[in-house]
Amino acid sequence: MPFNLPILLTWLRIVAIPLLIAVYYLPGSWLTLPERNLAATLIFIAAALTDWADGYLARRLNQTSAFGAFLDPVADKLMVAAALIILVQLDRADAIVATIIIGREITISALREWMAKIGASKSVAVSMLGKIKTTAQMMAIPLLLYHAPLFGTDTMHIGTWLIWIATLLTLWSMGYYLRMAWPEIARRSGDQG
Repeated sequence: MPFNLPILLTWLRIVAIPLLIAVYYLPGSWLTLPERNLAATLIFIAAALTDWADGYLARRLNQTSAFGAFLDPVADKLMVAAALIILVQLDRADAIVATIIIGREITISALREWMAKIGASKSVAVSMLGKIKTTAQMMAIPLLLYHAPLFGTDTMHIGTWLIWIATLLTLWSMGYYLRMAWPEIARRSGDQG
């Protein structure tokens, strides 16, 4: 297993997941709810920044690796899933939102793995639609975690709109990836029929 700065940043993102969850399970006398919200928001933002930084550094330092390419999206999906589950528990996001986003991530990850196994991974390469979905999601989650006005802005209102936009983009992008993979799926199904 290679170990370098980009992979260290990815591991730090994975380590941040239990910290994000633990913030809401600390004794009530340790942190008030607004302090918990702020801590969770900062942890999530720091993790999102390491996601950008590890990819940038891997390319810049020429430290890309197959292990890093595997671990990076796993860390992202685990962080987003943990945050969404917390938001559902805090009644700041709808369970249908979490189910769609997490379900899509599992489905597309499995599809990408299968397509790579049969040598057709280019069919389901990351698209601009997926990047826009991720951007909306990564903006919505910290706003929903923060859960308080910020510079006169209603973070819950904006965060709720963004998470629903991310959910619609999630469905759209899943349809896009499945459509791109469908010729190969149909061909493989026909070969076995």
